[in-house]
Amino acid sequence: MEGSIMTAESKKICPECNGEKKIAGTCVCDMEWRGTQKDDEWVDCQCTDEEICPVCQGSGYVSGD
Repeated sequence: MEGSIMTAESKKICPECNGEKKIAGTCVCDMEWRGTQKDDEWVDCQCTDEEICPVCQGSGYVSGD
């Protein structure tokens, strides 16, 4: 079993994305301005796409100190 022991490299779950590797986009909803029109309905919310976490570069983990 000695060969299956992993090295004691210190990794911890990324605090920014909680190990998800990506961060969710943000949405802003405002009834005062109309965002985009989809078919015949106006969508009041403007959302950004999810993106790779800038803290862990998409690994889900950060190096422990």
